[in-house]
Amino acid sequence: MADAEETEGKPKTKSAMLIMGAGLLALTVLGAGGGWFVGTMIAPNVKSAEQAEAAAETVSAGGEEKPEGEGGLPHISTEANNVVQLEPITSNLAYPSENWIRLEVALLFNGPPDVKVAEDIHQDILAYIRTVSLQQIEGPRGFQYLKDDIQERVDLRSQGRVSKVMFRTFVIE
Repeated sequence: MADAEETEGKPKTKSAMLIMGAGLLALTVLGAGGGWFVGTMIAPNVKSAEQAEAAAETVSAGGEEKPEGEGGLPHISTEANNVVQLEPITSNLAYPSENWIRLEVALLFNGPPDVKVAEDIHQDILAYIRTVSLQQIEGPRGFQYLKDDIQERVDLRSQGRVSKVMFRTFVIE
């Protein structure tokens, strides 16, 4: 009687394993097909973006071809678009002094960029960051206050020559 129960259990486990394997294979094929379908829907958008980027690079270069060694995206900070990216600002906070902040900022000038004004603004932002405590810049509202304070300081320092301060990175450690 015990032998009959053992022989009855083995075919059931083999058929269960076969059904599970078939189900897994069906899900794999379905997932691969769905991935291929979504990929073909998105791929034309990626190709058109690459073509638009290539066209923009030739226009910004004055119609001249770029050397083969150069590649990648054009840098946003150029005199042509009146944007100056400041050097990264790294400093410790006023309280707690163990916390560090790293801030990368770009300035959008109304006219041609002025390097002297940009350096003065960089030093002014650095001096201000050293007076800020962690509690002042916590959360989205604190970050907005920090952005507003820095924009106000830049407006005062540049006397209206800088129209916008763009935050590139903001890290607190």
